[in-house]
Amino acid sequence: MKKIKHFFPLVFLISFLFISCNKDEDITIENPDSVNPENPSASLGYSVIEYMPAPGQYINEAVLGFDNITTQEEACRQAEIRLQGNLYVSLGNFGGYIVVKFDKSIHNSGDYDFSIGCNAFDSSNEPGIVWVMKDENNNGIPDETWYELKGSYYEKPGYEKDYQVTYFRPSNPREDIRWIDSNGDEGVITWMGNYHSQDFYYPAWVKTDSYTLSGTRLPLMAERNELTGIWTNLPFDWGYADNKGNDFNPDNNRNYFKISNAIDSAGEPVSLESVNFIKVQTAVNGQSGWLGENSTEVCGFFIE
Repeated sequence: MKKIKHFFPLVFLISFLFISCNKDEDITIENPDSVNPENPSASLGYSVIEYMPAPGQYINEAVLGFDNITTQEEACRQAEIRLQGNLYVSLGNFGGYIVVKFDKSIHNSGDYDFSIGCNAFDSSNEPGIVWVMKDENNNGIPDETWYELKGSYYEKPGYEKDYQVTYFRPSNPREDIRWIDSNGDEGVITWMGNYHSQDFYYPAWVKTDSYTLSGTRLPLMAERNELTGIWTNLPFDWGYADNKGNDFNPDNNRNYFKISNAIDSAGEPVSLESVNFIKVQTAVNGQSGWLGENSTEVCGFFIE
């Protein structure tokens, strides 16, 4: 990686601090008394039923409350606590995902039906694919068909369905995490100890030595200014979480979504009267230099 001579360290520090402030604990909890750690889903209107991030610099981090998490159930509960406080939950590198189940059905109005909070801003867009599912058998489990919500980059160059990445547990603390994808490409998630010093970026509640995540992939839309060394992650037009596109509301930092944009695996429109589950999945497999991996963040789910 190239470094800009003389003034790069200062630019690096200023830029990183700006981005970190957007991602860390500077988000204000509007009503702290409403946060109930014993039953965080009670005030949300939904519950987190799966949280499986890919490796990344925010995974297992103590400041986020995930340093002593060792089970999927604990991870879901901590994610709920953070979402209840309007704080972000990171999905890590490509394929990392979160699944929420709403207490009531979200009906298809033909217009915007729900929104997802995020921390995108002009130079930082880390898009997530959004999926929906209806609980046809009323068993409260997402065991039926996921439908992708079609976004503006559907079937354009770099869009890839059924893409998979396998991540491997590092042998020692503070090591990069190796990955290999379904195209035969490979790389690493870089350990960035100067700013995220936890020993492992591999989720502590994943007990296997490797795991595979899959979904729809979007291309990395990153640019680096050769003069300043600053990286910019550009937005897509619309249809993705954590993306400052045309469906982003800067007043509440939310992206808005239409159930009517649901498509099946063949890309055909699907008519859904309502849905009960929402899944967000990191769509990009790529790093923006010293900023590290692109990881979708969510800050809440809201019925419109």
